[in-house]
Amino acid sequence: MQTLLGNKVMNLARLTPQKTLLTLSILLLVLLLSVIISVSVGSTSLRPWQFWYDSPESALARDVVLELRLPRTVSALVVGGLLALAGTLQQVLLRNPLADPYILGTSGGASVGALLALLLGVGTLGVNAAAGAGALLSILIVFLLAGRDRSSTQTRLLLTGVALAAFCGAVSSLLLSMAPDGLLRGMVFWLMGDLAGAHWQSGAAVLCILLLLVWPLARELNIMGMSAESAHALGLNHQRLRWVLYFAAALASALAVTTAGMIGFVGLIVPHALRLLIGQDLRLLLPAATLAGGIVLLWADIIARTLIAPQQLPVGVVMALLGVPAFLYLLSRRAVR
Repeated sequence: MQTLLGNKVMNLARLTPQKTLLTLSILLLVLLLSVIISVSVGSTSLRPWQFWYDSPESALARDVVLELRLPRTVSALVVGGLLALAGTLQQVLLRNPLADPYILGTSGGASVGALLALLLGVGTLGVNAAAGAGALLSILIVFLLAGRDRSSTQTRLLLTGVALAAFCGAVSSLLLSMAPDGLLRGMVFWLMGDLAGAHWQSGAAVLCILLLLVWPLARELNIMGMSAESAHALGLNHQRLRWVLYFAAALASALAVTTAGMIGFVGLIVPHALRLLIGQDLRLLLPAATLAGGIVLLWADIIARTLIAPQQLPVGVVMALLGVPAFLYLLSRRAVR
């Protein structure tokens, strides 16, 4: 036990500042190029470089790029970062690489809370609080029913999450059936995942705060992700770390849902792919997943805006079309092992 634990700790210690700097630099470069492409393409032929032309289209191009495409681009980066961060933290909390806010019902719990608050007519703060409470409650239910340290199995955990997500979907449908006509269309489109008109400011602030909160804990989270016994053997405050993860994952999921609706699979695909490329160390994985999550969702939004332009697809639908095959592939790989 001690030898195995020591080997794992040594493997995590191999992360070098050069590798961290190189990885994050590459991701930032890809993010910058993706932003340039995102603000340059859309359902019209207007482009950012037309700002400086002396033509009647200059003002229109400025409005389209600065008022429509740029806020939507930032929203995609923020929501993708929140979902990827939530997925990474849930995978550590439940010690299951298939954990994801969408699959385990966390996003579903947040959407039920948000829809209920919308029906009751409360303000934006109330909607966010209700979404956060729903997300936290769903995480606790999954952990209590299937995530106990000494009894959890991969199948039981996934089945519990899928069942909870289905239950939340049924409750959401019930709430939609009770919604007045004036709210129904907007609520349905929001549930499918929509970045048009999303307000990213509060999500961006919370994303930065969460990163500043959990990144310094990466060493402890690395050990906690191995096993509860490892954490206890090294004297870590396991309960405190667990509650930090509960609230951080729930808050990130809730903000993502209230900003852009139900968007799945970002929290599953991004951390999984990054682990294959850069390893398990959360000191690098946490910031890298946040950046990569934003990039993935931004490209999904670009596809949603341009695939059948001028019509736009809900970005949640595009992510589901891309995410379901990826999830089934990952599930089959784990079954083979």
